[in-house]
Amino acid sequence: MSATEPLAGPVVLVVDDELLVQDLIKTGLEDGGFVVVTASTDDEAIIALEADGGNHFVAIVTDVNLRRPRTGWDIARRARELYPIIPVVYVTGDSEHDWTANGVPRSIMIPKPFAPAQLVVAVSTLINSTADDPS
Repeated sequence: MSATEPLAGPVVLVVDDELLVQDLIKTGLEDGGFVVVTASTDDEAIIALEADGGNHFVAIVTDVNLRRPRTGWDIARRARELYPIIPVVYVTGDSEHDWTANGVPRSIMIPKPFAPAQLVVAVSTLINSTADDPS
């Protein structure tokens, strides 16, 4: 699904350069009732965020290491510049120890490997906590 199609339901932006992992995340979130927009590169993610206009993304799930100039840390910081309370879930195979220094506040880190249900719970938890306390 592209960022330009009309979407119905809570929409999550998924950023991962590994297509198999991206598909696992997408399927898990869709099974959890979310609509998913995917980005395979840092540029695609920034374009999707900036084109969104704040109207439909309810959360972001991003890999930390995108093997590009920008990392998942950078994607999340840009998202928070545009939408200060958007929930962020980071997934990583090797950067979990950097989360406290680089992660945005009120985010969740999920180490790889993970079960898709973990992502659904993490996204839902952050969305609910943001709705309860939007500060």
